[in-house]
Amino acid sequence: MQSPEASTAVSPTQIHLALANFADEVVGTLARLFAYVGTLALFAILALAGLGQLPDLRDDVTAEKLLWSEASRSRPAFAVAKLDSSEKPASYTIFRHPEGGRRDVMRWTGDADTQVAEIEIYREGSEFDVTRPAVSGLAVRMGLDAATVLEQAGLIDTKFGPVALFQPTGMAERAPSCLGYLKRNEEPALQISGFSCQGGTLPARRAAIACTLNRLTLLTSGKEPKLAEMFAHAELKRRSCEPGGSADWLLGAANAQLRGAL
Repeated sequence: MQSPEASTAVSPTQIHLALANFADEVVGTLARLFAYVGTLALFAILALAGLGQLPDLRDDVTAEKLLWSEASRSRPAFAVAKLDSSEKPASYTIFRHPEGGRRDVMRWTGDADTQVAEIEIYREGSEFDVTRPAVSGLAVRMGLDAATVLEQAGLIDTKFGPVALFQPTGMAERAPSCLGYLKRNEEPALQISGFSCQGGTLPARRAAIACTLNRLTLLTSGKEPKLAEMFAHAELKRRSCEPGGSADWLLGAANAQLRGAL
């Protein structure tokens, strides 16, 4: 017959089982807690997204701008020759990217200090994304809403070859608007873009863009001999400006088929 002390003794096996059960309960409780917190976080994210409080992760234009910084100590590499001494000087700003890109931006303002024209020479670095639309951000630079859709408005002929023109969709049904333009060169990797609001008619604005590009000159190529060669060849095709209209008009907006590098 067992003594009372022997009947109340707990074996090591029972202790191990009790500890194992306790550990399982703790793990189960923590798992349910994490699942609960994760569900709350998901609902919070969905609620913020519904209220428009989350940043648009697709807005790579804004993200890219944060990487560009003004290079105040860099010297201008380009210039636009003046037609006469009465022309207002352009503001010249240089931006650099950590991955090697450089943007030289010239802007002109009107009598009320409103921006009337811009030209940007973008020398591409490793940051250049070939999958990104070439005209991305051009509408904003033209002073339009970011959601504005630009459509092809034909081509003009310049000393750099054919240059694509762009205008807001449906512009023909409204008063004439500013015209954007884009020219991309593969070798050297260079992109010339901008806009012009000069002139009261579309032919006059086409002529203003062609004139600006034909007057664009290279001041220094630095250590880029291909850039110097490009501008040297372009000078051989330089035309005089025609303020009366656009003799350089090649294709109408309706039948412009743009393929390849422009």
